[in-house]
Amino acid sequence: MRAVLVTAPGGREALQIVEVPDPAPGPGEVVLEVAATGVNRADIMQRMGFYPPPPGAPEYLGLECSGTVVAVGDGVAGWSVGDPACALLAGGGGAERVAVPAGQLLPIPAGVDLVTAAALPEVTCTVWANVVMTAGLRSGEVLLVHGGASGIGTMATQVAAALGATVAVTAGSAAKLERCRELGAKILVNYREQDFVAQVRAATAGHGADVILDNMGAMYLARNVEVMATGGRLVVIGLQGGRRAELDLGVLLPKRGSVHATSLRVRSVPEKSAVVAATRENVWPMIESGRVKPIVHAVLPFAEVAEAHRMLEASEHVGKVLLAGW
Repeated sequence: MRAVLVTAPGGREALQIVEVPDPAPGPGEVVLEVAATGVNRADIMQRMGFYPPPPGAPEYLGLECSGTVVAVGDGVAGWSVGDPACALLAGGGGAERVAVPAGQLLPIPAGVDLVTAAALPEVTCTVWANVVMTAGLRSGEVLLVHGGASGIGTMATQVAAALGATVAVTAGSAAKLERCRELGAKILVNYREQDFVAQVRAATAGHGADVILDNMGAMYLARNVEVMATGGRLVVIGLQGGRRAELDLGVLLPKRGSVHATSLRVRSVPEKSAVVAATRENVWPMIESGRVKPIVHAVLPFAEVAEAHRMLEASEHVGKVLLAGW
């Protein structure tokens, strides 16, 4: 079968479509015929040699996909050949077929087509695992989302708004902030022109953010703690702004705040399956009712995977970039 492989760590020229062996389902697994896969910043990091797949995962790219079940391994219940599904993966979504632990499969939500469904697994599971399961966001609280126009940002905004939270977002242009407003964000901060600490404090009468979903890491650590409300929770899910910074415990301590750094990809299959089950139970009804929707910026053929990476690296997108069709 064909798959997107990184021949050597580096730039977009390292992305190649190659022939690789077909996967076979192991016990507790199914094989999906891939219709589409989402492109994530983790794919860029892997391409550059900074984010290798966990042991046992395919070496080719793709952390989520949608498709049709074509084989079922021993011990799998609830899934049959011919079923449409989307899946959270440790890797391998950028291929014609991929083997998936059955616990990481999700049904296609009503009202969502098969290709568009590839935009859902990574962002919905990341948002629910971090914003709700880890940070415990509640109705009436303030959520600050950095990178509000990203795939994760657009999903976090919608889910938090559906839960009754007030959403603040940062983004780099007026057009992106307007899209965030349309999705439910109430506090809009252009990070190129405004200080998010001052803006969020002003908009919340000095309260600050109860939960902060951060993709920047070191660059924003001090200011995230500064904008944190009393009892606030900072969840760091990305390192786009570096990995090392100094944490002033003297600022954090009186706020009785907490800092979490989490990754979804490296979790065990049982842990991922628990996240997937919780996401299906809580987010899928939001999608099927129309309160939350997948936001897709572009769908490109697999042959244009380098262009998909360029879009993400240039931050041109709002929502997800997908690959579909060979």
